[in-house]
Amino acid sequence: MTRGTAVRGLLVAASAIALVVSLAACTSKSDNAASADEGDGDLSTVQVALVSGGSHPYFQPWKEWGEKAAADFGLGGTTFNETAEWDQAKQNEVVNSLAAQGYNAFGIFGVSPTDINTTFKKLKDQGFAVGSIASCPAGDVNEADFCLSTDTEVAAYKAAQAAIEAMGGTGTLVHLTGNNVDANTQRRIKGVEKAVEETGGAVTLLPPVTDIDKDLSTAQKAVADLLAAKGTEINGFVSTAYNPAVASASLVKESGLPIKVVAIDDDQVILDGIKDGSVSATVVQNPGGQAYVGSWVLASLQSGACTVNDPGVIVDSGSFIVDQANVDTYDDERQAESDKILKQFQDELLTCK
Repeated sequence: MTRGTAVRGLLVAASAIALVVSLAACTSKSDNAASADEGDGDLSTVQVALVSGGSHPYFQPWKEWGEKAAADFGLGGTTFNETAEWDQAKQNEVVNSLAAQGYNAFGIFGVSPTDINTTFKKLKDQGFAVGSIASCPAGDVNEADFCLSTDTEVAAYKAAQAAIEAMGGTGTLVHLTGNNVDANTQRRIKGVEKAVEETGGAVTLLPPVTDIDKDLSTAQKAVADLLAAKGTEINGFVSTAYNPAVASASLVKESGLPIKVVAIDDDQVILDGIKDGSVSATVVQNPGGQAYVGSWVLASLQSGACTVNDPGVIVDSGSFIVDQANVDTYDDERQAESDKILKQFQDELLTCK
């Protein structure tokens, strides 16, 4: 892939952060907003920062596809920063630091879905284009210009349907997922519950196993404990978070138990499991498309080339069932969906000069 601007500094020293915060507080909305609203549409004036809540395998494609967007669309540059350590205050410091370095458009996965709107609003008040990427704020309000994220309820529903089909439509299903307080987790729980309810009682859903996506070792312990306690009673696992998916794929295979596994995302362990039959299917998301399309939208808004028709609009970045039939070709479908979403922004969601 074409490489763009390399990642700049991560976090500045505490005294420098204090200065950044002070400067940000003094920044006039009218000064920055004027540069965006009255810009000449030159995307090369825009430096896009893609900021995740912390380090996680899901976000790794953001760097590559952000850089590809910079090259393909002529952006001033992109950077990817994952140093927030899953702490909203630290993420705010990272964003302030990047703003001081000259980044003027932000695609952010908020650490706290309930608090991230405050961060979005402060950035918007300073005149910066802001996208909520890979997760939308909790509730009905999105203070960012747009949200480009997996419809997690739909993705979980697809995954649960696939698991139920693999189980033969009957038996006991376990849902493995992430942080219980995350709005996305609650949406995933609803999606799985909906699929199970549609079986009319043929499938029993055990209480969801949450808060096990911190890292792979946490997920492995949770799955191992569950297999030891109830392995012979379980007919299927549906995982809607990355680390539990990898853990269930490997540990169920090692156990030899006849448990059907449907995972999420496309870690190599999961893809290999699909190929050898130990994993029934997975639901892949579109992090690369989020970074690629999101970077173009942010640059178009910040440069003044376009305005968003419905501020805060939510767009599904797509989710795709992968099984043995398409395990070697699914990325074609994902890239086609990214092209479709880009055209949707260009033709329907934005008004451009």
